[in-house]
Amino acid sequence: MVQAPIRSQTITPFENQLNQPLQKQPISVLQINLGKRCNLACSHCHVEAGPKRTEEIDPEVWQDLVTLIEQFPQLKTIDLTGGAPEMHAGFKPLVDAARRTHKEVIVRSNLTIYFVPGYEDLPEYFAANQLRIVASLPCYLADNVDKMRGNGVFDESIRALQWLNQLGYGRNPELILDLVYNPPMPMSEDEFRLPPAQAGLEAAYKAHLGDQFDIAFNHLLTITNLPIGRTKQFLERRHLRQAYTKFLEENFNRATVEGVMCRNQLSVDYLGNIYDCDFNQMEGVAAQSGAGDPLTVRHLLQAGSLDLIEQIQTRDYCYGCTAGCGSSCGGALIED
Repeated sequence: MVQAPIRSQTITPFENQLNQPLQKQPISVLQINLGKRCNLACSHCHVEAGPKRTEEIDPEVWQDLVTLIEQFPQLKTIDLTGGAPEMHAGFKPLVDAARRTHKEVIVRSNLTIYFVPGYEDLPEYFAANQLRIVASLPCYLADNVDKMRGNGVFDESIRALQWLNQLGYGRNPELILDLVYNPPMPMSEDEFRLPPAQAGLEAAYKAHLGDQFDIAFNHLLTITNLPIGRTKQFLERRHLRQAYTKFLEENFNRATVEGVMCRNQLSVDYLGNIYDCDFNQMEGVAAQSGAGDPLTVRHLLQAGSLDLIEQIQTRDYCYGCTAGCGSSCGGALIED
């Protein structure tokens, strides 16, 4: 009996796949990770956030970021994430600075935070400040959501979405409510999946949530699970990380490269260090100036420029952003 050849799991370095360095474009998006504290501990969280984490943005850092937001009109979007960003010091001052300077503000919310004592005012605060809410709902079925995010999370998420709808989110064109889909975590190589076509899945979400719960929202953003954080740990426990990364490489789509989020974005951690993207931040891959030095918020202020980075730092997990239709914090990069 002839055995089938064993598939190579050797990963082509991402930079070799591109044949040229990935260049930074003028910065228009500032994504700020305010810390790792969160009321949830989701199984797919690349930040590895949770209730026991204590890392939080330092007052001097968020004050410098307020200055940065006020001084650079080229910034169009301030993207606040965590952890649960709402739980951290500096959240509202950063929102206030962005709104004063007429920038779009995105809050990446887990929805369930609205039911934690002390945070019940958040939905009204978001609506009053016209924050764009990007909320994780990795499936429209309760069992799948609770497996990834914890028991009871689906029911609380539904209640939160209904609350937001009552305030006008998903219905008023100035109150944008987007949901985020992640594929289920694979138990074997046969279960490796990229997100389905974003438009078709959005239609399915809208039909189900509308029919079952009278919920409306604006967009569904499909995001590929990258092999970092808890996803990497999950894959390593099952000896799947190398094979999964190879799967992402095999689905590399060059058409997505132009739109990857790291091109025009800076990612800032709670210590004030600068990265090309949130994924590099979690892996400790610092952004570098043209001279090869790591950057901080203070460096940007001293230089009077956001555009100190020439070449983006890439790693093998970048295949997750460029596989299939592509993946970013804003969802798919190209149509199916």
